[in-house]
Amino acid sequence: MIEESKSEDSNLIDVQEFNKKFQEWAKKYGPLLLELGKLSAENSLSWGLILEENAQKYPDNPAIKFEETVLTYKEFNDRVNQYANYFISLGLKKGDIVKVLIKNRIEFLVVYSANAKIGAISSLINTDLRKKTLIYSLNLTPGKLIVVGEECYEAYNRVKSQVNSTDANQLCFVHDGGEMKLPENFVDLPQIVKNFPASNPNTTTDVKPEDVIAYLFTSGTTGLPKAALLTHSRVIGPGYAFGTLIAHFTPDDTIYIPLPFFHGTALMTGWSSVFVNGGALALARKFSVSHFWEDTRKFNVTGFNYVGEMCRYLMNQPPSDDDSNNPVRVVIGNGLRPEIWVAFKKRFNIPVIGEFYGSSEGNGGFANLLNFDCTCGLSLGGHAIVQYDYEEEKIVRNQRGYAKRVRPGGVGLLMFESTETSRFRGYTDEKATEAKLFRNLFKEGDVWFNTGDLMLDQGCNHAQFIDRLGDTFRWKGHNVSTSEVEEVLNIFNKISMSSVYGVKIPNTDGRAGMAAIVPISKISEFNFKELAKLLAENLAPYAIPIFLRFKTNLTTTHSFKFKKLKLKEEGFNPEIIDDPLYIFIPKESRYIPLTKVVYKRILKKKIKL
Repeated sequence: MIEESKSEDSNLIDVQEFNKKFQEWAKKYGPLLLELGKLSAENSLSWGLILEENAQKYPDNPAIKFEETVLTYKEFNDRVNQYANYFISLGLKKGDIVKVLIKNRIEFLVVYSANAKIGAISSLINTDLRKKTLIYSLNLTPGKLIVVGEECYEAYNRVKSQVNSTDANQLCFVHDGGEMKLPENFVDLPQIVKNFPASNPNTTTDVKPEDVIAYLFTSGTTGLPKAALLTHSRVIGPGYAFGTLIAHFTPDDTIYIPLPFFHGTALMTGWSSVFVNGGALALARKFSVSHFWEDTRKFNVTGFNYVGEMCRYLMNQPPSDDDSNNPVRVVIGNGLRPEIWVAFKKRFNIPVIGEFYGSSEGNGGFANLLNFDCTCGLSLGGHAIVQYDYEEEKIVRNQRGYAKRVRPGGVGLLMFESTETSRFRGYTDEKATEAKLFRNLFKEGDVWFNTGDLMLDQGCNHAQFIDRLGDTFRWKGHNVSTSEVEEVLNIFNKISMSSVYGVKIPNTDGRAGMAAIVPISKISEFNFKELAKLLAENLAPYAIPIFLRFKTNLTTTHSFKFKKLKLKEEGFNPEIIDDPLYIFIPKESRYIPLTKVVYKRILKKKIKL
């Protein structure tokens, strides 16, 4: 039994430096935190109200920069109002749900903000989902309206017969280039709203901080997504924390976001951070390593939103004399790994790293408020990093049955206490919500949210992310449910059973998906082409297993769960694994044998995954 893991490099926070920095920070920003608390208590904090205030205070300032279009705050607010007034004419009201299936572009931002002004909930569907998971997500939250972008219509059209749209008053279509004809039973949303007034709707003042603004879909341990509840205060709060306390954004600043907006990082820590300060959002359809620095100069961005994989891609590019020639002074995101942290700051001349730790549904987090290196930052709320037994997959408890905290320098499972002031709101599914809670962790009656993440306790209420536990791993900036992948694999007629897990690739962020497979017949009879086709049709690209390992059987625990620890440790190294191994080549959409030669090419980054 492992009672407490130790980090090879503890990377503890210097106590004297912490005390000095924290005292200066508290003196400067303490009054602001009190003021924000008053606003929340007075129920005068909502996305729509902030937008209307910005349009009044900074009417001619840029709000959105996208491709060759720039919208001022007045123009953006006017367009949002037209959408909101149209939605109201359809009977949309506070608490109703609008299903939104649009990729990164202006119309997504407009629909989301229009719903926010009404108090309606934007159900932000992951645009990478396919077939079963897409159907499930669309049906999980009954919507009065369904808004589909042209770029997502093909995926929607394939499953529309299985989507419950009986509650939908209207199907709305948003052209993207206008090449496609308007689908049957849909209205042309941008065209029809032109007939509606651009005045602020009277619903905005009725929206309160604790009203739900959006559903974000997270990976579920059952293999199906869960809809996490996101309130106005949960979106706006991080905006002030990052935009004001870390980035010091003003109306003159612009943040660049190439991350998908159906994830919390872009909504809660990116756009929100500049939005609450009257600055501009420079939006990209997707991350492009070749256009990234060109875009920062084009839009004159002073900050950008990141995930760790993005930073790794930028570092992997050949060094250039222009690397430090950019207007960026602060970055906000999560997952920047310690091994490249300092080199990243130096190479691209970025003074402030606003790293954070959190989740869409979580009730706590860490933020690098004091700009230390190689840390998720400081947590001001109730949290605990507890000792964890990896073999038994359970928390280590003392003789009285209570959990044991790790000491500074130790690694354990992170918990956040759920109290009246920091309650875990959870998901739309009450059973899924309860499954994430631990009760009587340190004393009778206490309630704690299990993050499922291993953290290094750095002391001074700081922590460093180590890894995810259980049935989820992170790849390409996305959380992948192992159960979801296993379910798709197990419907393949050549597979008897499978066990999916994440494996570490040297010098790569996150973990790549790997599947241990027990085939029904000989490998020579296995149809890899058909398997690749099945996976592409049913899984998001980032969820397709990169590695396959063929085995004669899979061992289980006493509770019949597959034992994955040894499989994870062995990884995909053909030097130590006798089982047949295969690797998926994304650009070619096919599996090939993973030989020792191929393995060495992976380590030398000659094969792009």
